[in-house]
Amino acid sequence: MRTLNVAIIGQNFMGKAHSHAWSNAGRFFDLPAKPILKVAVGRDQATLRDFAERWGWQETASDWREVVQRDDVDVVDVAVPNDMHAEIAIAAAEAGKHVFCEKPIGLDADEARRMLAAAERAGVVHYLNHNYRRTPAVMLAKQLIDEGFVGRIFHWRGAYLQDWIVDPDFPLTWHLQAERAGAGPHFDLGSHNVDLARFLVGEISSVSAMTARFVEARPLPGAGAATFSAGSGGSGEKGPVTVEDAAFVVAEFANGALGTIETSRFALGRKNHHTFEIYGSDGSILFDLERLNELQVFSRHDAAHVQGFRTVLATESVHPYIDAWWPPGHVIGYEHGFHHAVVDFVHAVVDGTPLAPTFADGLRETLVLEAALESARSGRRMEVEPA
Repeated sequence: MRTLNVAIIGQNFMGKAHSHAWSNAGRFFDLPAKPILKVAVGRDQATLRDFAERWGWQETASDWREVVQRDDVDVVDVAVPNDMHAEIAIAAAEAGKHVFCEKPIGLDADEARRMLAAAERAGVVHYLNHNYRRTPAVMLAKQLIDEGFVGRIFHWRGAYLQDWIVDPDFPLTWHLQAERAGAGPHFDLGSHNVDLARFLVGEISSVSAMTARFVEARPLPGAGAATFSAGSGGSGEKGPVTVEDAAFVVAEFANGALGTIETSRFALGRKNHHTFEIYGSDGSILFDLERLNELQVFSRHDAAHVQGFRTVLATESVHPYIDAWWPPGHVIGYEHGFHHAVVDFVHAVVDGTPLAPTFADGLRETLVLEAALESARSGRRMEVEPA
């Protein structure tokens, strides 16, 4: 059987999620090639060795530049902070490697353009990992929309809310620094919601937005302090927060629909509250990631005496991806979207199967996100620049 040797750059939260998918997808899905966990790359060699042993990577390395040039590497998986995406992805593409990149694509549209150009010149498969697209319930929503269940779409109502930095003593991690993250939840969380909005409704043509920063300075992290836990600042000194803490966006779609996208890391009690609501001329669809196996649907064509939202449990074998997993009613979880991404990526590499989202999608969503930031700065409605 053909093999694909994978190199992963990064070893933390996303490194674990990606590793699980690379190692496990072939156990459930019939893949045209077997992913080989060839080499894991990171800065901290002590923790990297433990990571590699735990997740099954054959080797470890500290220099990603050398790794992407290796003849025995076919795929480069970019699972590092945002400011490193472009350099690694471009170098990997120029070395002829297929690229599996975590979102958001980079720090700005210029980086996205350069990444897309490099991948297209090299003719490699390039994938931007918006894993929520591949949740069976979301794919079912797409199917229903394409079949006309919703009719003409009037409204998109999207939100992605978390609460992990409400404590002002939470340290100044890279997520809170514009030079490393590009923006705050507007990029980190909003990129996911914009991706789903584009996937399910269509292109966004103009935006109006406002942002807010609720904590201006935070403790500098001490040794080992850059974790998602409150009160873990280590040095006593503080540094400026240079991204927004929350963003509200009003969007107009090219097809005439109106939408909102709300992102925050200050929504107390919300751990990973990613939702969308779609309202159309014939029906409505609601999704909540914290109930990711379910889709709420409403049809105005139901008889009046039984009209109302009903819950569809997207665990039947007819639902996307599910037939490879468990019997109906046996729900799947967060990690499975990564598995589905690996499955589709491997098919794209081996069979040439169309794959999305790509770096082209990453560029388009970044143009939307940047237009919203400019709207917040200027107080004006902004047209989204064509890609």
